[in-house]
Amino acid sequence: MNTKSNTVKKLTELAKTIRSKNAGTDKITFDIIFRESETYELVKRAQVLTRKTVADILSIDEGRITDFVEYDPAYAIKFTILRPRPSGCAGDPDIFGSQQYAPFLDVEVDLTA
Repeated sequence: MNTKSNTVKKLTELAKTIRSKNAGTDKITFDIIFRESETYELVKRAQVLTRKTVADILSIDEGRITDFVEYDPAYAIKFTILRPRPSGCAGDPDIFGSQQYAPFLDVEVDLTA
């Protein structure tokens, strides 16, 4: 019997919204929003989304994270990073910053945390 499937879920199974978007020309902001308090609190306790884990997931230096907020009233974890180059400049692969959330889709959350 596979017990991992009983104790671990992907963030996509738990969050109602996982998105990224421009936050001005030099930043991209991410929102991970949950439907209910219990799931939101479980993800916070599991510590899968912290400044350090976000930097690791995105393969960036932690210093590029300008904001990191666990916003309890909305059951949301929000963070903003500095872009490596301004939006729309030569070499920018995602002018709207809307494709940057993909690395978070496979994040695993231990439900026993």
